Amino acid sequence: MKITLLTIGKTDDAYLREGIEKFLKRLAHYTTFEVLEHSLARKFQSFPPAQLMQKEAEVILQQMDKADFSVLLDEKGKTFTSVEFAAFIQQRLNQSTKNLLFVVGGAWGFDETVKAKAQLKLSLSKMTFSHQMVRLFFVEQLYRAFTIIRNEGYHNE
Repeated sequence: MKITLLTIGKTDDAYLREGIEKFLKRLAHYTTFEVLEHSLARKFQSFPPAQLMQKEAEVILQQMDKADFSVLLDEKGKTFTSVEFAAFIQQRLNQSTKNLLFVVGGAWGFDETVKAKAQLKLSLSKMTFSHQMVRLFFVEQLYRAFTIIRNEGYHNE
């Protein structure tokens, strides 16, 4: 199964990029995983939120068309424990999902067209995190899920 994390915007802070890279290397032992960062041109940054979300939606929808299963990382989504998230990943593996897409939207969230097309909205916490931090938290949780699936000692419970 190929897993993709699509992000709107780039990871600017070096400490976050280093953390993400650390888990990307670890994930390579378990699955094919890629991060696609997409930034809109500066001229769009001054658009009203609804128009900006529409422009972001164009990018997101192109990738959703390539995915068998699409998950939006959204603060209003369903919450999982780490073990439940591992079970979700295992379920996708069992159902022979070829392309699993996770999406971190822009600062204003997701356009309704994107929400309508996604199969799941997932929240990493009831708290709000910066979009850049969410990327690190997500790749760590994905790595943790694979170690849980394989009964490795990374996760203590």
